[in-house]
Amino acid sequence: MDDGSKKALLSYDHGISSEPLIGDTLGNYFEKIVAERQHADALVSVQQNIRYSYIQLLERINLCASGFLRLGIERGDRVGIWSTNNAEWIVTQLAAAKVGAILVNINPGYRTSELEYVLGQSGVKLLVVIPKHRTSNYLEMLEELAPTFFVAGDKSPCDKLPNLQNIIVIGAHGKLPGRLLSFDQVTAMGSELEASALKEREKQLQFDDPVNIQYTSGTTGLPKGVTLSHHNLLNNGLLAARAMNLGPDSRFCVPMPFYHCGGMISSALATISVGGAVVIPSPFYDDTAVLTAVQQEQCTHLSGVPTMFIGELHHPEFDSFDVTSLQGGFMAGAPCPVQLMRDVANRMKMQQIVILYGLTEASPLMTATTCNDSLEIRATTVGRVIPGIELKIVDAQTGEVVPRGVQGEICSRGHGVMLGYWNNPQATAEAIDKSGWLHSGDLGVMNADGFINITGRKKDMIIRGGENIYPREIEEVLHEHKGIAQAQVFGVPDARLGEEVSAWIMVKQGEALTPDEVREWLKERVAYFKVPKYVKLVSEFPMTVTGKCQKFVMRDMMAKELGLEASMPTA
Repeated sequence: MDDGSKKALLSYDHGISSEPLIGDTLGNYFEKIVAERQHADALVSVQQNIRYSYIQLLERINLCASGFLRLGIERGDRVGIWSTNNAEWIVTQLAAAKVGAILVNINPGYRTSELEYVLGQSGVKLLVVIPKHRTSNYLEMLEELAPTFFVAGDKSPCDKLPNLQNIIVIGAHGKLPGRLLSFDQVTAMGSELEASALKEREKQLQFDDPVNIQYTSGTTGLPKGVTLSHHNLLNNGLLAARAMNLGPDSRFCVPMPFYHCGGMISSALATISVGGAVVIPSPFYDDTAVLTAVQQEQCTHLSGVPTMFIGELHHPEFDSFDVTSLQGGFMAGAPCPVQLMRDVANRMKMQQIVILYGLTEASPLMTATTCNDSLEIRATTVGRVIPGIELKIVDAQTGEVVPRGVQGEICSRGHGVMLGYWNNPQATAEAIDKSGWLHSGDLGVMNADGFINITGRKKDMIIRGGENIYPREIEEVLHEHKGIAQAQVFGVPDARLGEEVSAWIMVKQGEALTPDEVREWLKERVAYFKVPKYVKLVSEFPMTVTGKCQKFVMRDMMAKELGLEASMPTA
């Protein structure tokens, strides 16, 4: 193709492959992998000292799935999991899939009000939970929402969560209060059920059935439940594996949280889809644990957001760890500095590291660089559209496809597009147009060779260390404070996390408030990563002549005040 032909191209592309898509359920496909990889390592949880071969993992999954059947889980019921990374997370995910349930991923950082909304909106029937995480006592929070579960002999429904019927506790020691069950009790219940019952349930399932709900914050302030099918997850995971050249001998260290697509699909499921070994270094990210797991388990691949790789590279004892087994992996979730990409490739020996781009609503992968792309391409673009997906870049005002080299909104269509937002047809219609195109809200440019550069975001979303944060959600909580008249939340640059949360607040007349008091008040009401690092009390906001707040002006002013201008993105 000559240069003239390239310049005439529109920003449309589709991924091609000689490999067909998989038309199967997660449970059926997993059993095919088990048949090929019976005694190979499937799952290693380092800090739990757990090691399952594929046949052992299948046995554990089947016991859990049978336990779910005995607890009355029907096809289409929602099974929630509120937990950090552990072996039980993977077991629960695949057990829920085998019985036709829909796994609801719950962010471990949620506070009580956020938990109540997600459990209620999705109608979770059975909840799998760890007892606590960091400073959050999950069981105390659940007792506040569902007190009858903690009273012996009280089988009355919960007023706040009428659909909830069972709470299962991972790693429980000793007698649990009320009608709570331990994870081991559930698997023991499963051993008492005939295997034919589970097989009969699996025969009823279709690969287009919903199998997962992941909540992503919305500009309305309320999280939206992205609903994904077996087909969505399985094909997206396998295509992530292909981008990274994963195979049966791959040993993938996964520090990314399973409640996110990056950990659950692009890391763990990608590895399982090719019969490799998933290695869990720790319940939550810890740079020492990651480096220890890589050395101890001779991991070949590693994933993370840029912040994680920075932490590993800057570890004071980095040079004492043997990371020579590493070959590749992926970086995603935030813009990747070019120098960081080079350091990861060279110092961490990850010469085959790739960049993955997408969003939860796309299962999540839309584009990827590959191991065959040059390091420069992998460091400066998010790659090309993956097989089986169409991608176009459109003018945000007219909806017309723009010429290559022109910025517009990134849209995708194909096997990755979600089924919709759970019980939210209006939001679904706003995200997926009548022609089936998913509108990402991200701005980007497609070059003549089809590589994509992300240039910005249509909305004000903040990406802090890979966490997507929508300002309005925090603003609505702040507006509940009796001393706050108005609040505006926005992102400011941060060299380590990509962005930090900042808030400008107007205090009501006659009220006294300090930035520290605002932060402390918020800590009890929103996840820790949503609490603004910077809080400024102001008497007014910069406004347009029509009365709209100018967040970009606030962002620029705050960056200048904090001495962050050098980190500001350029046009």
